[in-house]
This record gives sequence, structure tokens and C-alpha cells, in this order.
Amino acid sequence: MFTGIVEAKGTLQSITRVGQGAHVRVRTTPAFIKDRVRLGDSIATNGVCLTATRLYADGYEADLSFESFSLTCFQYYVPGTELNLELACTPNTRLGGHIMQGHVDGIGTVLERYRVDEAYNIWVQAPENLKRYIAMKGSIAVNGVSLTVNEVRDRDFRLTLIPHTLSEIATKFEPGSKVNLEVDVLARYIERLLQAQQPAQGAGQRAAQGAESSLLSSLQQNGFI
Repeated sequence: MFTGIVEAKGTLQSITRVGQGAHVRVRTTPAFIKDRVRLGDSIATNGVCLTATRLYADGYEADLSFESFSLTCFQYYVPGTELNLELACTPNTRLGGHIMQGHVDGIGTVLERYRVDEAYNIWVQAPENLKRYIAMKGSIAVNGVSLTVNEVRDRDFRLTLIPHTLSEIATKFEPGSKVNLEVDVLARYIERLLQAQQPAQGAGQRAAQGAESSLLSSLQQNGFI
């Protein structure tokens, strides 16, 4: 699990296709690696949860499966691409962002970036199949950065970033650029619960359906759905 608070910037040193997936080497600061990363640890790399398969003083290697490669911007990346990095959270991690899994749902496209006072408004277009998960004032991960959705128009949504955030992350949100999107996990589970409303068959299933209905009623009463 991750929180979407970027801990370091990295650079894609190499990317090699392996079958339908890929093998990557990422370079970052020794301070990010030393005494913090162990072989097999999970590292959110531009929002993609990758397992460190080899460590160096200034970076790590990782493998992407076909699923990870086909659903993320790694299919577009070339050596030199800058990356946002975050280690998996621990029980005592401050939840400064929101709960993320590092499971990218799809690729978005940056439409606009313009300045308003000291901040920047950024419009991003999500894939058609993700728009139902994006809500105003909800959370979304963009290239592994936890951000708040401030406006929604069909499948386009607006983010507002302060200068400090832009200075601390690798993503510059240039119009036309592609970004990894991970929607709020709560939205996915609510949708699955709603889809599970089917006629009960037997006492056990009736009890399970009753529990689901109770949960849905509670979510509705508290403004989640």
C-alpha cells in the first residue's frame, strides 16, 4: 500500500522488452536506497507497484508483467524519463495522501495546464471506462501522486497544484503528455457491491445479501454513494 506522497525522484536508466512485458533499471538518490530498501521490496514507480529484483547504491531493477506494461505509461517511456518514487507504507506511516495500491487502472492525457495566482490548474482526460469512478473533491493518483479532483466534466477532470507540489515531483503535466491513473479503491469496491445484488439462494446467501444491503444503506446515509 502507498499514500501518494512522493519521497524521491528517479530517472529511467534503461527499459528492455522481455516477451510482452519489460525489465527496467531506475536510478535515484543513494539516500532513498541506503538502509531503506531491501531486495523484494515494493516501490511505487510513477504509481506502478514494482518489486525491486536487484539493488544498487543509486537505484534498482524491476520487472513489469504484460498486464503492468500494457495498462501503464511504461509502454511510452524511454531512458531519461523522470519518475516519482515512493516506498510502501508501514503501520506508523502518516497518511498524508490517500490509500493507494499501486495498481494503475488506465492511462490519462493532460489537456491543459495554466496558472491561477500562485497555483496551476491542470485538466486531464481519463479513459471512458474510468469516468464513473472520478468524483469532485474525491482523490485520484496521477503518476503516483495523491491529488484532489476539483472539477469534473464528463471524462475530463481538473486538478490544482501548488508550486511546492510541482517542485517535489517529477511529473510536469505538459499538455499532450500521458499519465498513469489509479482511481480511489473505495469506488471500485462500492461498484462491486452494487453489482453483487442478486436473488438469494438459501439461508446463507440471504444472510450475506442482508449484510450487503445494510452496508449499502449505511454508505448511502453517510453520503458515500
